[in-house]
Amino acid sequence: MDFNYSPRTQELQGKLLRFMDEHIYPAEAAYAAELVANTKAGKRWTPLQVIEKLKPKARAQNLWNLFLPESEYGYGLTNQEYAPLAEIMGRVPWCSEVFNCSAPDTGNMETIVRYGSAAHKKRWLEPLLAGEIRSAFAMTEPAVASSDATNIAARIERDGNDYVINGRKWWTSGAGDPRCRIYIFMGKTDPGAPRHSQQSMVLVPSDTPGIKVLRPLQVFGYDDAPHGHMEVLFENVRVPVSNILLGEGRGFEIAQGRLGPGRIHHCMRLIGLAERSLELMCRRALSRVAFGRTIAEQGVTRERIAEARCMIEQARLLTLKAAWMMDVAGNKTAKAEIAMIKVVAPNMACQVIDWAMQAHGGGGVSEDFPLAGFYSSARTLRFADGPDEVHRNAIAKMELGKHG
Repeated sequence: MDFNYSPRTQELQGKLLRFMDEHIYPAEAAYAAELVANTKAGKRWTPLQVIEKLKPKARAQNLWNLFLPESEYGYGLTNQEYAPLAEIMGRVPWCSEVFNCSAPDTGNMETIVRYGSAAHKKRWLEPLLAGEIRSAFAMTEPAVASSDATNIAARIERDGNDYVINGRKWWTSGAGDPRCRIYIFMGKTDPGAPRHSQQSMVLVPSDTPGIKVLRPLQVFGYDDAPHGHMEVLFENVRVPVSNILLGEGRGFEIAQGRLGPGRIHHCMRLIGLAERSLELMCRRALSRVAFGRTIAEQGVTRERIAEARCMIEQARLLTLKAAWMMDVAGNKTAKAEIAMIKVVAPNMACQVIDWAMQAHGGGGVSEDFPLAGFYSSARTLRFADGPDEVHRNAIAKMELGKHG
């Protein structure tokens, strides 16, 4: 294994870091202010002009669609090459959209590239790559334990040349954005098939009759507007049979292809979030005095700073190893490492952010600093793309398998 960053990655790192310094960090206050202003004006679910004005600047510097690997559409970076860039973007949760590298659009675009038809790519992928529309991924359901995807109860039933879709989904990220034009919907086409052949994925335009966005879901009071995590009802939603991805019964296969890279992206963004939190913690500790000396001189603070540095480095190396294995051997071979990073990175980020919040005192849980928002994002990612328990169970099974 060679974890030296490629010359291409190093060049892009430099460009991204400069862009962050020149454009992203200076825009954080304006982002928050615009969201407040939109809320007061009754326009909370409105695309933010702070982001829209930055997108042309990112495109002009060729910092656009960096996530997409080798394909006729992609930038051509490997997972290992893109991972350090995802880390930089992760330092400010909203800024990935500036570079058209935000979830769930990244996973949805990769899914259409891999499994969509030429018509799907023309109609949906190209506008997504251009940043003209956004998308959502409808998988999790409120009525079942969706950590076991075989429990998913939503139905996709064939009726002539159409599929009729019925189901209630939630945590459908991106469905709150008025630019959301397409859902990737997972449901059962054949409940009588073998467990992992019952599910399929189908493309559902957001303006199809029968779709109703019921409400935005909040995480510790944060609704992530204008992106949102929505509860969505699908009632007798009818789409052409041609909207199926790959074929009936292939939903799990698509999910595995989609989630591997997505987990790398999530974990590296979390590492960036942890790095930013540690930076804020150090600055705060050096600037505040308690009991006759700076907080940075207190033993417990130094212990936490040291432990945070160790944890971040460990998580980064494990994530880079997983990315490298995916590149050289494929997602299936890297499944243990992918599962491990999905446990390690969110838990690490939650702990580092928590320590940073503690160093900020009451300010750490207020809206005066970004740490409370950071924590809500990191804590959510202990569920997203599979909860800790599912990944730990998979890791343990693989470990036990080594011993018969």
